[in-house]
Amino acid sequence: MSADGLPMVVPAQDLPQRVRIHEVGARDGLQNEKMTVPTEIKAEFIRRLAGAGLTTIEATSFVHPKWVPQLADAEQLYPLIDGLGAELPVLVPNQRGLDRALALGARRIAVFASATESFAKANLNRTVDESLAVFDPVVRQAKDAGAQVRGYVSMCFGDPWEGAVPLHQVARVCKALMDMGCDELSLGDTIGVATPGHVLELLSLLNEEGVPTNVIGVHFHDTYGQALANTYAALEHGVTTIDASAGGLGGCPYAKSATGNLATEDLVWMLQGLGIDTGVDLGRLVATSVWMAAHLGRPSPSRTVRALSHKEQ
Repeated sequence: MSADGLPMVVPAQDLPQRVRIHEVGARDGLQNEKMTVPTEIKAEFIRRLAGAGLTTIEATSFVHPKWVPQLADAEQLYPLIDGLGAELPVLVPNQRGLDRALALGARRIAVFASATESFAKANLNRTVDESLAVFDPVVRQAKDAGAQVRGYVSMCFGDPWEGAVPLHQVARVCKALMDMGCDELSLGDTIGVATPGHVLELLSLLNEEGVPTNVIGVHFHDTYGQALANTYAALEHGVTTIDASAGGLGGCPYAKSATGNLATEDLVWMLQGLGIDTGVDLGRLVATSVWMAAHLGRPSPSRTVRALSHKEQ
């Protein structure tokens, strides 16, 4: 990004050599904006993210417009980005959403479960078990269609209504999703309350319960400034899939205490300093987030975006 050779590369022992960033800004980020971003701007955002080297970009959600009006244009958006060269996962809430996604050629699907009853009720209007029963045929049909399936598990580390979430409760939902046929799990710290020891304990328990590290991704929010510390703990455990959002966009519309996702730029800065390959061009990524921030009418909350864009002025 800059001529001063920063960040200085100082590798740490026993960390992965490469990390795959699962970019969620175009879906998880933009769905939380008060304004509705025009379809072509969303498409251009995704194109620019791919141009910056991101290879997995979660594009949209095939949810009913009543619930997430910011993503009501999924049918119009997906054809504009299909064939981009990046993997373009989409979120589906039910059978109808899956049918819509498959009809457009989507072959990476995500479903969204909860580790807690309170959030399942608020987000899905069902109990945990009822929501898993809804997802079971969705996952199986997606697999039959040749799609890869990711299972999101929210509230893995804490819940605004229930407080601390027992680890075995999280593991039960994770195992259920794996038994359905999910290829990958994403552990969500939806309200940003996790700490590194908590992260390591959950990852260890999941391994003991038969969930291997190579199918686990982590999704941290930075509410208490812990997202990078928690990411480092996950790296130490061997996790190589990290969710992040360009410019730090996003939160959670059903958890009012949730603040933004881990910013992709902040993650890339740390990983570059550790000598971990991401394939991402940080300069192009920062420029993309500055461009999107201008369309949203506010500066990016990412510290790295602010530092490097100020430096370029």
